[in-house]
Amino acid sequence: MKKNELCSEVTGSVWKIKKQVGEEILEGDIIMILESMKMEIPVIAEEPGTLIELKVSEEERLQKDKLWR
Repeated sequence: MKKNELCSEVTGSVWKIKKQVGEEILEGDIIMILESMKMEIPVIAEEPGTLIELKVSEEERLQKDKLWR
């Protein structure tokens, strides 16, 4: 996994995308929220930057360890 890539830690689905490509992101910002077993799991930025690509869409099912940026 390269720097700035994210990996799903759970099997579930993308419930809500909070940030869009091109947006500036601060450390601690919620990028998206995953849903797994009726739990909402926020995906939080670990460092500031610009969101350059999203490889998922809302309602998409994710497998554990799937890579996305």
